Amino acid sequence: MKSIAALQAAVTAAAPFDGEPSDAELDAIETEMPAILADVALLDAQIMTIDRTPTELDHQRIRRARRRVLAARRELANRSAVVSLSGGAA
Repeated sequence: MKSIAALQAAVTAAAPFDGEPSDAELDAIETEMPAILADVALLDAQIMTIDRTPTELDHQRIRRARRRVLAARRELANRSAVVSLSGGAA
């Protein structure tokens, strides 16, 4: 039976992971934040109607939240398309 201790050096030889996101990951989160918040708003609108029959106001709230999600995703897609076309400089 092989000892795990012999393999430990190979596993831990990589750069130490401190659990914090890198600057690039934080920038990506910041860029995607409007889409994330729009998704959260849509989920909130849908969760409010789980235990009851949705009213017309609930339907309007969900439709409005869906439009915000689509608009945020469109903006994010357009922004990433512009960045890729311009070679990375926005």
